[in-house]
Amino acid sequence: MHTDTERCVRAVQSKDARFDGVFFTAVRTTRIYCRPSCPAVPPKAENMEFHPSAASCQRAGYRACKRCRPDTSPGSPAWHARADAVARAVRLIQDGIVDREGVPGLAARLGYSTRQIERQLLAELGAGPLALARAQRAQTARLLIETTPLPMAEIAFAAGFASIRTFNDTVREVFALTPGELRARATRPRAGAAGSRTAPAPTASGTITLRLPFRAPLEPSNLFGHLAATAVPGVEEWRDGAYRRTLTLPYGHGIVALAPRPDHVLCRLSLTDHRDLAHAISRCRRLLDLDADPVAVDGQLRDDPLLAPLVDAAPGRRVPRTVDAAEFAVRAVLGQQVSTAAARTHAARLVTAHGVPVDDPEGGLTHLFPTPAALAGLDPETLALPRSRRTTLLTLVTALADGSLALGPESDWTEAREKLRALPGFGPWTTEVIAMRALGDPDAFLPGDLGIRRAAQGLGLPAAPAALTARAAHWRPWRAYAVQYLWATDSHPINHLPA
Repeated sequence: MHTDTERCVRAVQSKDARFDGVFFTAVRTTRIYCRPSCPAVPPKAENMEFHPSAASCQRAGYRACKRCRPDTSPGSPAWHARADAVARAVRLIQDGIVDREGVPGLAARLGYSTRQIERQLLAELGAGPLALARAQRAQTARLLIETTPLPMAEIAFAAGFASIRTFNDTVREVFALTPGELRARATRPRAGAAGSRTAPAPTASGTITLRLPFRAPLEPSNLFGHLAATAVPGVEEWRDGAYRRTLTLPYGHGIVALAPRPDHVLCRLSLTDHRDLAHAISRCRRLLDLDADPVAVDGQLRDDPLLAPLVDAAPGRRVPRTVDAAEFAVRAVLGQQVSTAAARTHAARLVTAHGVPVDDPEGGLTHLFPTPAALAGLDPETLALPRSRRTTLLTLVTALADGSLALGPESDWTEAREKLRALPGFGPWTTEVIAMRALGDPDAFLPGDLGIRRAAQGLGLPAAPAALTARAAHWRPWRAYAVQYLWATDSHPINHLPA
């Protein structure tokens, strides 16, 4: 996109928010970079240059606009819809892997050399892994500066900087403000400021409150309805208009509350270690599929005359995903051939017996979901499941615990499917639902699902799995979103926001 100069100029001149995060506009005369929808007067076309990432702009010597806050744009949908090495690398960097394991750790997870990864990222994003991680550290630092009373020294190390001097230099370079000036500016009211729609709000000590941006439209009913209806007691709950859950994070644990708003998702995070902030935000965005491009998705699905009325009635449906792929895989097995209520009951028993207890002063959350390592040694006789499903569950958690099966952001979707299908008890439904919700494949499809077949029959689509798959070829690469529209034709609680 950023190489199509004429198209980019038109988007900037029309202030088209659909392209926020897809490309960034750098202004040569002011040395500032903006999102396409920046409310400032558009610069002359000859003074613009376009970059594929904020890190690329920063690497070229540009600083972030103080009005449109381009560093807080929604993530580019390309890196969440693609399965190639660059997209997998970006997802891992967003997960904080470079800060924790360095560039060699990133390369090892992807199966490439360090030089190969750096060359591919530089070619596509205009910045290498260190520059991308630095841009993310700068944004994490900004959030902590503006939303917490933490001392600057603590913020520097929590954001992943190796020294306070590097922290100070980076903040000044990226935002053209010192850390102290950033904090002072955040406490001043900015009524009518265009950037305020994504700006975090200061809150009480111990809790970070911020706004998660997305590309409009967003239909919250099936997204939050699904999460609330399938919530595992003790790990998840719907309370006071928000979906709340516990999070297992690299340096500790956390509790998040996510509430839908017209132009953002309100996020309240309580963390035991602030170094987990970037990782937690990345997981929450992935859970709610906030980096999707609903215009592209709905435009493709609307071309089918039988799907068009569903899309027009509630555009912007997202795929409810997960904060932990291994957790969802376990829950998918527990949900095989049982009702939603039964699946929640089975999961709650595992949580009570094997999950780590946590304190939740604001609600009813009691545990972290147990890790594969914690479940690998459980006694199968304690599971109230058919014998074949016990075997399926134990084989899965053993493979996840010993690393022979990886379902993280770095996973190759085709390879992960093959490994899942090789496990006992994994048929097409379980494999595809994990691909859709845990791996994030936007083209995962469930033609054999009972709800999908019933919806297809009601719409006049083929109900037989083979015939429906053939018809669904026109929906590619967005079949996972077609599943959401088809599921939504039912009156099941997953399709409705709780009272």
